[in-house]
Amino acid sequence: MSLDSLQKQIDEIKARNARVELDKAWETSWTRRILVIVLTYLVVLIFFVVAQLPDPYVSALVPSGAFLLSTMTLPVVKRWWTK
Repeated sequence: MSLDSLQKQIDEIKARNARVELDKAWETSWTRRILVIVLTYLVVLIFFVVAQLPDPYVSALVPSGAFLLSTMTLPVVKRWWTK
């Protein structure tokens, strides 16, 4: 292998690592969490309104809140599990 070939492989690995780190940052970002919470609320709200269930605006908070709680507790569980 030539030095140019090795340098090209190193550059490709660095670019891949940068993409992976950006993906990790997105997965744990509050922007993503809030977006999922809002979208979950809206989809469930639309379903509850169409289904004519009582108190759809309040009831739609339950799955959104459950998602928020799950994302807040997962890091704690992960630390416990890795020990």
